[in-house]
Amino acid sequence: MVQYDYHTKIYYKDIDQMGVVYYARYFEYFEQARTELLNGLGIILTDIEDEGFFLPVVSATCDYKKGARFEDEIIVRTMIKDLPRARMKIEYEVYRKKDNQLLVTGYTIHGFIDKEGKPKRPPKALVEKLSSAITG
Repeated sequence: MVQYDYHTKIYYKDIDQMGVVYYARYFEYFEQARTELLNGLGIILTDIEDEGFFLPVVSATCDYKKGARFEDEIIVRTMIKDLPRARMKIEYEVYRKKDNQLLVTGYTIHGFIDKEGKPKRPPKALVEKLSSAITG
């Protein structure tokens, strides 16, 4: 398993009228966290795109347990547990930093396509870097 903890703070722009994080913002946190996870492994998405691969989100889910509030600091734990084949699943857990309260769980599933939108196998470099990170 590959894991990365992305830290961020809740700003006023993130909350709704009830003072909790607007539900769709979590998908933005997921995107930021997965980009940082991949970057930390040396996987740069623009490099992959330059090679003709794209990783669209084909499925996304988010289960809300408790709402984060204005000025909370949160940790988005991002995990890849398995090597991608036709698709890649990335899982997320969001915690409030001050009390380690689990707030949200979710995942995104990414396909691999070419510029014409046709399915492709994952890029070899991506699989090699993930394999190296997962196996140690």
